[in-house]
Amino acid sequence: MKYMMILNSDEQIESSATPNEEDLNAMGRYNEELIKAGVLLAGEGLHPSSEGARIEYSGDERTVIDGPFTETKELIAGFWIIQAANKAEALEWARRIPLTSGRVEVRQVFDLSEFPQDNEYVQKEAQWREELGESRTA
Repeated sequence: MKYMMILNSDEQIESSATPNEEDLNAMGRYNEELIKAGVLLAGEGLHPSSEGARIEYSGDERTVIDGPFTETKELIAGFWIIQAANKAEALEWARRIPLTSGRVEVRQVFDLSEFPQDNEYVQKEAQWREELGESRTA
């Protein structure tokens, strides 16, 4: 099963474009553990919300709102996607993230088999994944 570990942002992360060397090394060692265990599928850090934007949808209307966003507890600072046998294993990997503060949310990623297999777009997605490799997702 695939799980996403979502690193929530905080004021410290939002105020700094890049982590300090100590934090960067600690995270690098953690990522190396994930790689050596064969569970890491993807992982990235995100720039602060001051460099981003949101799009709000209301019917056919689209409104672009430039960052920064003040409610940092709802922001994402980065993520990992891992392959784990179950939720308990995913939570164990999340517990090992080298953070001294903050919050990480762990959520299972939908598998293509969980959708109606007679749906045209589910079938197209299955074909696309077969052609390009399972790790590719739409």
